[in-house]
Amino acid sequence: MMINVLIVGNGGREHAFTWKASQSDLVEKVFVAPGNAGTTLETKAKNIKISASDIDALVSFSKKENIDLVIIGPEDPLVNGISDAFAKAEIKCFGPSSAGAQLEGSKDFAKSFMKKHNIPTASYESFTDADQAKKYIKENSLPQVIKADGLAAGKGVVIIDDFETAEKTIDAFIGGKKFGDASKKIIIEDFLIGQELSYIVMVNGSEYLPLATSQDHKTIGEGDVGLNTGGMGAYSPVPFVDNELDNKIKKEVIEPTVKGLSEDGIGFRGFLYAGLMIDSSLNLKVLEYNCRFGDPETQPIMLRLKSDLIEMIQTCFSGSISDYKVEWDRRSAMGIVMSSSGYPESYETGKKISGLDSFSYKDNTKVFHSGTRLENNDILTNGGRVLCVTALGDDLNQSNENAYSAVKQIDWNGKYYRKDIGYRVMK
Repeated sequence: MMINVLIVGNGGREHAFTWKASQSDLVEKVFVAPGNAGTTLETKAKNIKISASDIDALVSFSKKENIDLVIIGPEDPLVNGISDAFAKAEIKCFGPSSAGAQLEGSKDFAKSFMKKHNIPTASYESFTDADQAKKYIKENSLPQVIKADGLAAGKGVVIIDDFETAEKTIDAFIGGKKFGDASKKIIIEDFLIGQELSYIVMVNGSEYLPLATSQDHKTIGEGDVGLNTGGMGAYSPVPFVDNELDNKIKKEVIEPTVKGLSEDGIGFRGFLYAGLMIDSSLNLKVLEYNCRFGDPETQPIMLRLKSDLIEMIQTCFSGSISDYKVEWDRRSAMGIVMSSSGYPESYETGKKISGLDSFSYKDNTKVFHSGTRLENNDILTNGGRVLCVTALGDDLNQSNENAYSAVKQIDWNGKYYRKDIGYRVMK
């Protein structure tokens, strides 16, 4: 029997999920709430004008349309209990409970969890008092990292190199001027040196299935400088992750995390993302957890996934996910985020995008929409991150070349993109 699927969210991650779900022989219809201009272009897919934050409306819609499976993209509704609401309505929802989502919703909670379960992470302290936080900074060597405790769309992290910046950041965060309630509590932790790695697994409570490795580029500027963003590009797989390092990550991070959640009575069914820092000696520490798939990591990973995503998710409800034989395209995938000029601060929207008709998936290139909308048959910009242009290639160099070739053919007034995605690992 074919099923109806609801995907919640409106970004590039949700477009990638929609694209994969539409390919599944198990799926009759895919609804996306609220979706974007890209999701409307996929077969079987239809956008629904319901916000990702309107949990009651999403549950009501799902009952009315006989939704069999809900996939949650963004973190906010997960932290606010959307999975709990669907569980109460007896509708399968792939995403952790509100309790499980606290791994991302509160960095203080995540740090305490890691300390309790002996999971490696940077030394830290948490603060709600600005004077105490400033005193801590002055008593410790720089650089340090200041993080908003709550959700800040990937932007609530500042690396501190001097005391003046530290004081301004602490005042802006704790005073609520920067991220509201999300930054009234802050984490100050040791600055770590190394390469970042995104390690994402599917969890069904007690078991997990590792997915392809990826690496994100978080800052706005080339050479990894400037303000943090939601992510400016990503690639998969990561060449320095061999079997030895992969097993080390599982043993030291993933297995104690999954076991710890179970021991603490926290039901976790969904995507679990561990953001890792790996130094030159291959020592690793957890920078943060996400309780969902990363964006833009989703886009290159979905482009490489040959298995049926919906079948994989269904297995998390009905079978042993650890036994699932997932199949990957052996080629590399590179995703380049195209953003609105000014992002991650103020930017304009409503700019007409040209050049999107130049590509199709048969060219091994897929343009995933993030911040777009459809108006009078024109596709307009509608967000900070607008597109993620993603391409396959025999190696990272070729996938990089293919992706940037496509990027150059797409245009709007005020487009911006980093020109060095993948620079750390390309030959």
